[in-house]
Amino acid sequence: MTISIWRLSHLILAISSSLFIILAALTGTILAFEPISNKLEPFAVKNASALSLSSTIENLKNEYDEIINIEIDKNNFITASVVTKQGQSDSFYLNPFTAKKIGNTIEKAPIFRFTTNLHRSLFLKSTGRAIVGIVSFVLFLMAITGIILIAKRQGSLKDFFSKTIKEDFNQYYHVLLGKYTLIPIIIVTLTGVFLSLERFSFLPESKTPHIKQQQTSISTPNTESFNIFNTLTLGDIKGVEFPFSDDIEDYFIIKLHDKELYVNQYNGQIVSEKLDNFKALATHWSLVLHTGQGSILWSILLLLTSISILFFVYSGFSMALTRKNNTIKIKNTFNKNSAEYIILVGSETGSTFKFAKLLFNALLALGKSVYISELNQYTTYKKATNLLVLTSTYGEGNAPDNAKYFEKLIQDTPQENTLQYAVVGFGSLAYKGFCKYAILVDGLLQQHKKCTPSLTLHKINNKSFTEFKNWADTWAKSKNLALQVNQPKNEPKQKITPFKVVTRINLNSDYSFLLEIQPLKKIAFKSGDLLSITPKNETVARQYSIGKTGKTILLSIKKHEFGVCSNYLNNLKLNDMLSANIEQNTAFHFPKSAKEVIMISNGTGIAPFLGMITDENLKHSKNYLFWGGRTNASYKMYSKYIDDAFYNKKLSGVYLSFSQGESQKKYVQNALMEKEDLVSKVLKNNGIVMICGSVAMQNGVLKTLEHISRDKLNTPLNMKLIKTDCY
Repeated sequence: MTISIWRLSHLILAISSSLFIILAALTGTILAFEPISNKLEPFAVKNASALSLSSTIENLKNEYDEIINIEIDKNNFITASVVTKQGQSDSFYLNPFTAKKIGNTIEKAPIFRFTTNLHRSLFLKSTGRAIVGIVSFVLFLMAITGIILIAKRQGSLKDFFSKTIKEDFNQYYHVLLGKYTLIPIIIVTLTGVFLSLERFSFLPESKTPHIKQQQTSISTPNTESFNIFNTLTLGDIKGVEFPFSDDIEDYFIIKLHDKELYVNQYNGQIVSEKLDNFKALATHWSLVLHTGQGSILWSILLLLTSISILFFVYSGFSMALTRKNNTIKIKNTFNKNSAEYIILVGSETGSTFKFAKLLFNALLALGKSVYISELNQYTTYKKATNLLVLTSTYGEGNAPDNAKYFEKLIQDTPQENTLQYAVVGFGSLAYKGFCKYAILVDGLLQQHKKCTPSLTLHKINNKSFTEFKNWADTWAKSKNLALQVNQPKNEPKQKITPFKVVTRINLNSDYSFLLEIQPLKKIAFKSGDLLSITPKNETVARQYSIGKTGKTILLSIKKHEFGVCSNYLNNLKLNDMLSANIEQNTAFHFPKSAKEVIMISNGTGIAPFLGMITDENLKHSKNYLFWGGRTNASYKMYSKYIDDAFYNKKLSGVYLSFSQGESQKKYVQNALMEKEDLVSKVLKNNGIVMICGSVAMQNGVLKTLEHISRDKLNTPLNMKLIKTDCY
């Protein structure tokens, strides 16, 4: 399978430097605690930065025989090196107001000393420093390719920080953490590269000389009268070196934050000054930003960034292995010119190939000649009569990498035979470009003189096997094929839970019924989750969207004449037992932060909404229910739940549609159009629209919502406001 140049670059950079990145991140995680622990020491003196340098020096002179230097570190701890009146040298943290010692200077802990050496040079001296610098640059390149990949996934750079769609744990947090740590990672890597270059003297020198000032007469030393000492405060300086002797050529050396001053020890005049050059300032800030010295908040951010890098290594390789496992090795028994059925696949990560392989094997099992390939390999097919295209969409509407040449190929490649085609799009309704590339492919085939449709475009949400099987059955029926698409055997084993039937409402006029079941062991579930039931002697599970009512599960079921699972459930009586498992469906849970919610369903799709208006606390939002059924009698078994919701102020409006009522036929789409002002208001206010029921209803509703959005709001429908669970 083709892989994009950016993803390939990202992966190669990670593989080539993963060991060193892990070491750098682990040691960085440990070292992040050093500035935090130092900052927590009780050596900072309140309001010390406002004290004048003159007062500080006089206080020290009264307490000690000689002062060698004063330094203010990045934690704002003030260190003095002095000679005491007993003639002993000492260096310590002091209180500048009293000149008293308040603690010994912090010695670097052995664990931090060891980790620093490992982090800086891997104990390989200059060779190690060079390796670390190179790895920092590689990590910087990975951050850049990561930005490009996230931007492509989100649809554009301007949508970089828009909502991340959760498809699986590793992917979701790899992207989510990437968004918010890429800037710190870039800062850490660039400062690491800069410090390495500075260490090897690769940076150009910019020598800034001291500029000498005009001097006046010499007087007796008296620092209290020095204007410069009275003007400067401890917050202005980084340190002061005192004259070594009484020689006039020995000066006070005062280091400010942006320059260095030489001050005459007799008259306090500035002898000369030197501005810090760019290299000095860059080195200072690189050290601060790379180590977090002096800031607990930045150190914590560096800690989280280092931990995130470790997670990126784990999740990145995990996703790469998943993609490798998803990659189907194409072993065609028939070549492209001898096959009757051609399957072409567009897939960015490989998951669409799994569905294509299922279809491929099912056709082979019927003795059909089949050829499978990528959309980028589209060519002439001498004996083919059927073309099946299965394609995902990358980001907000782009072609997968192994399909990006298809548009040109189909225009430039002639076909001898007429091909009956069908297109299946895979995607997520959480993206505004849901199946957008599949729509493009379908349009290209419609315009091709040698292609005729056998089915309309079919879109599959969130890799639903059930939806895919339904499409495959429909397509097979149109071809008079006894096609059997089997669910992959490597699906994870599911935890089976026993349930007991506690309530049931018998069949109504349209053969629907309600079933309330209670789990016999503790299990977490919410309205909108899925209940998977595998009837006896069956291999394929049937899924039902559930409503949560207290500690029980509410199912709304339509009995089909030959429906294996619906008949099995219909035959259950009170206190009967059944086994099933709950699958979390967080994408269809009630949005607690939304101020307005529209719930749209038809038939038995109302079940999760009945649970939401019964069990959820919905009083913080305005909620509207649109439901479509056959007749008013179809609605009666749901009316109690809806009446109670009205009484408890959990619903603000209910709009019913009956397709076989006494008056004109009416569907939920018609009800939405009748209430287009309400619908457009909810969309304008970023309210959420939830849809549950048949795929046909969903497609009609989405078209209606698109029409309302364009007509009333002059903008395309924002698919990020849509939540669906349709079958």
